[in-house]
Amino acid sequence: MITLDNVSPGGRVAVAMSGGVDSSVAAALMVEAGYQVVGITLQLYDHGQMVNKKGACCAGQDIYDARTVADRLGFPHYVLDYESIFRQSVIDDFVDSYLQGETPVPCIRCNQRVKFRDLLTTARDLGAEALVTGHYVQRFVKAESAQLYRAVDHNRDQSYFLFATTQEQLDYLRFPLGSMAKTETRDHARRFGLTVSEKPDSQDICFVPSGGYASVVAKLKPGALDPGEIVDLHGTVLGHHQGIINFTVGQRKGLGISAAEPLYVIKLEPEAKRVIVGPYEALAKQTLFIKEVNWLADPRLFEKGYTCQAKIRSTHQPVPATIQVLPDNKTQVTFSSPEYGVSSGQACVFFEQDRVLGGGWISGEN
Repeated sequence: MITLDNVSPGGRVAVAMSGGVDSSVAAALMVEAGYQVVGITLQLYDHGQMVNKKGACCAGQDIYDARTVADRLGFPHYVLDYESIFRQSVIDDFVDSYLQGETPVPCIRCNQRVKFRDLLTTARDLGAEALVTGHYVQRFVKAESAQLYRAVDHNRDQSYFLFATTQEQLDYLRFPLGSMAKTETRDHARRFGLTVSEKPDSQDICFVPSGGYASVVAKLKPGALDPGEIVDLHGTVLGHHQGIINFTVGQRKGLGISAAEPLYVIKLEPEAKRVIVGPYEALAKQTLFIKEVNWLADPRLFEKGYTCQAKIRSTHQPVPATIQVLPDNKTQVTFSSPEYGVSSGQACVFFEQDRVLGGGWISGEN
């Protein structure tokens, strides 16, 4: 039986419920442990609009599934309409980032600006001692301070997406699935008789049908598909495109040009509507700068440069790097070996072994 640290036996806890198997099992484990559970779900889209979208969360069928789980387990369930906040804080930011030639990570923004910020407030208003989620991360209290760690199953680990969690939020959050494999979670769902036990995992970006993000950007921002040139590193025009939002740094396929050697997107110049391509070697980057850094370790540790590991994409493994806070309020990341496909708008997250030390957003600054 899973119990929560610093939560009274039988105390009230809130569970963030997306309608998927992970958050449903998290809620069921809390009921089994004897806590007073309150379920909270955020409605993030127009009512009913996303009912038939597979792989989404926090919409239509998912809200129904969350309510069904709550009814089966016998605890109250609240649905909060956050469509307007989600549009302003996540979707608009996503669109603007692509128009600036960046590759955004809206799941992080959603956790940062919507789910953790406002769910925590609601949970406290309901008298909950903690907010429980179904994320695959671990939380340990050491030296009277909560620390964030990667999940035991690194293939399911979601710590990259939670780097922006503040210390205050981390003190209040609990993650009961962090020590489990996904197969174990589904076994629990079957044991509890939950209807979502075989429900597929969420895929892609929740508000982007079938991964077609360009069509979403174009719909919200007319002109996003303005044509432009594809040029090599010397400025020679190799072809033309129908919108820079169709390209990301490191992309090889779908360039629409022919060349004697494989070419990759090296850089995007949104103001000139230009896509710059070159050989794979041109993607190499030893140093980058990050902004909006959230520290989950003492930032003074990084004043003279601190060697740990850094991860520049959710699908990458952490690699050795030195993190240094510079006098002009910048933070510099220097890799031991060059990284390839570094894209502004992505997150760079720091680790010491499995502990998350912090992270920030990759800047376009060289």
